[in-house]
Amino acid sequence: MASKIASTKSVKNQTALLAAGHWLMLSVAINVGFLFKLIHDGNLRIDWYGLHNGQDNGGHLSSYAAEPKPDGQIQNKYINLDHGDPTMYQSYWKQMGDRTDVVISGWQSVSYFSDTKTVCWFLEPGFANAVTRLHKLVGNAETGNRHIVVGTGSTQLFQAVLYALCPYDAPEPMSIVSAAPFYSSYPLITDCLKSGLYKWRGEVDDFNTDEPYIELVTSPNNPDGSIREAVFNGSGQILVHDVAYYWPQYTPISSRADHDIMLFTLSKSTGHAGMRLGWALVKDEAIAKKMVKFIEISSIGVSKDSQVRAAKILDVISDSYEDSKTSNESKRFFDYAQEEMAKRWSQLREVVNKGHAFSLPTLPVGECNFSHHTFATQPAFAWLKCEQVDDCESFLKKHKILTRGGVHFGSSKKYVRASLIGHEEDYNEFIRRLSLINSVESP
Repeated sequence: MASKIASTKSVKNQTALLAAGHWLMLSVAINVGFLFKLIHDGNLRIDWYGLHNGQDNGGHLSSYAAEPKPDGQIQNKYINLDHGDPTMYQSYWKQMGDRTDVVISGWQSVSYFSDTKTVCWFLEPGFANAVTRLHKLVGNAETGNRHIVVGTGSTQLFQAVLYALCPYDAPEPMSIVSAAPFYSSYPLITDCLKSGLYKWRGEVDDFNTDEPYIELVTSPNNPDGSIREAVFNGSGQILVHDVAYYWPQYTPISSRADHDIMLFTLSKSTGHAGMRLGWALVKDEAIAKKMVKFIEISSIGVSKDSQVRAAKILDVISDSYEDSKTSNESKRFFDYAQEEMAKRWSQLREVVNKGHAFSLPTLPVGECNFSHHTFATQPAFAWLKCEQVDDCESFLKKHKILTRGGVHFGSSKKYVRASLIGHEEDYNEFIRRLSLINSVESP
């Protein structure tokens, strides 16, 4: 009798344990599902971006906000203003809906070749026409008697230019120079291959101009937004003009840029960095052919699909200004971009001027031939100076603001370059933190 009772109790205990196990599994499943829903809906922010950019999170994933922050604030995470990732433009292109959509059929882009009658045989005719049309509309570059060379961003075009301009049989590598502060990637790109054709020599003021050299003229300049001309005019000088930011959202368009070699990029003109497209306007056919040869050797051309998509976007911009029927349907691209940059710069200067911790350069004011508005240059980057500390980059990093220090641009550690063309959420948090720093650091 006792054994029967014990057996009955054992069965009941096993049943209870089994039921509890089912409930536990069900609970875990419900909670996991709820967790994924939070992540999907954006209520739980995991900082994958900070992890991928080398932030020290103690070896753990950082869930900075178990609940949504008020007004989209991200007060506990690093904000990365080091890169010029133009995500500011994303909201505009979302508003455009399907106007920039393109359909690419499976049979398209099969051949390497686009137009064998042109110097740049992988240049899509539609993209070439869209580029020429937009430059004519904006009035920022002379396209007549030029060859268009398309590249995978302006970085590849810069390498192609160096390859084309430097003689193969020179006894010494051609010297590459630029006025400081210069674009921080120039030294890296120039010396990464350790080419025997060219070599980075740094600041143009420190260079002996009696020997042949290539001067890089960036205008508006990255990082400080200044309007640049060549420093010297030596007999052996070759000029390459990087005019990636010569668009009406960044600076008044005063005239058509008319230089022998001009580099542009889609990332800063329309914000489509992910398409990886840039283009060069080149006078000399022999130089254009050498540039094409470099791109042919390094990547056998440039994506046709990207060119087709880019052509559509550029044409939509041009259409909105040239077609009266569509001009009033929504805010036009350069109008939107100019207003957004003006707003951000106004907020930044207001915060900086309220204290003594930081300063910004004075930028030129002019009338824009495109918009017919008078305004000051409003660069994609802020060249920010810390007035009370010697290492501005490290100082801001303590406040979880990631920037690029002045030493990378041939300048002082007291300066940093901070991107102003990122997501609005990050920009607003940047302004909030600067305001707090200013209130604490200023006497």
